[in-house]
Amino acid sequence: MARINKQLQREIALLLEHRIKNEAVKDAIITGVECSRDLEQARVFFTAVDPDRRAALQEELQGVKGALRTLLGQVLTLRHIPALDFVPDRSVDYGERIDGILHRLGLDSLPEQGAEGGSEEETDD
Repeated sequence: MARINKQLQREIALLLEHRIKNEAVKDAIITGVECSRDLEQARVFFTAVDPDRRAALQEELQGVKGALRTLLGQVLTLRHIPALDFVPDRSVDYGERIDGILHRLGLDSLPEQGAEGGSEEETDD
């Protein structure tokens, strides 16, 4: 299943870049694909360079999903091409939020300890 998800991710990204004529969808960055076990549905996660454009980009992607599915049928050897559903990838937002929390707590600038796990200053007893 992981191999199919990766193959779908790669092919969708290539098709959006080179074969789909809608220029707006070229801004999509495909971050992952999750297919159902029966290959009936595939959730395609995407993000955009400009986070404010995600909603508009999602509408554009939903508009080309039929053509994209047809093109996938031409390039993939799967017996059945899943229906595509484009979902904004929120993991980048989540990571940025965690970084912000760590920054506010001052945990993002702690010095790293040496490979031996001790501090650089050692005392003799």
